[in-house]
Amino acid sequence: MAFKDTAGGKALIQNLWHENPVFRQMLGICSTLAVTNLLKNTLLMCGGLIFTAGLSSLTISLLRKTIPKQVRMMVQVLIIAAYVIIVDTFIRAQFPDIHKTIGPYVGLIITNCIIMGRAEAFASKNPAWPSLLDGIGAGLGYSLILVIIALVREALGFGTLMGIPLPARDVWWYQWTIMVMPPGAFFMLALVAWFGNATLLKREKNGGAK
Repeated sequence: MAFKDTAGGKALIQNLWHENPVFRQMLGICSTLAVTNLLKNTLLMCGGLIFTAGLSSLTISLLRKTIPKQVRMMVQVLIIAAYVIIVDTFIRAQFPDIHKTIGPYVGLIITNCIIMGRAEAFASKNPAWPSLLDGIGAGLGYSLILVIIALVREALGFGTLMGIPLPARDVWWYQWTIMVMPPGAFFMLALVAWFGNATLLKREKNGGAK
């Protein structure tokens, strides 16, 4: 059986594109708009969310038969919070300057609708391995959109990538200040959501016509 035909494979692949949490479900928008003006900040945020989404889904799946239904949401939040503390501590220790900027948004991972949604909809009902892949897939789908937005915003707004000046920055490059401001984030998110949904709708239409 091919990997894409397994429960875990389907869950991972669906979250990357067809059920992408950002442009298909419009989840995780707060951090999408807040940390994407610099690519390095975005990569750290994405790494933290992938780590938290994957391991929290795995843990919730392993404990799903022992968690009383009446308190399952509370337990899920506590499990997610434990992994977020690890992520926050790591970033604070290794990247203190970046933590000053994205620290508040790292804490908001605890209540991120992507992680809570996958925990409740998938991990609490499925075995450990598919749940791990589902969580990782949701994190990767989120990261894909954030990295695309961050690449454009940093390049156009600062004339840099990963803090390194682009070759044309001091020759003919005109920096778009609006791209590093909140309106720039909304604009890029709208473009990515439009392109992603339009592409999927076109494929579905062509597939249905065959």
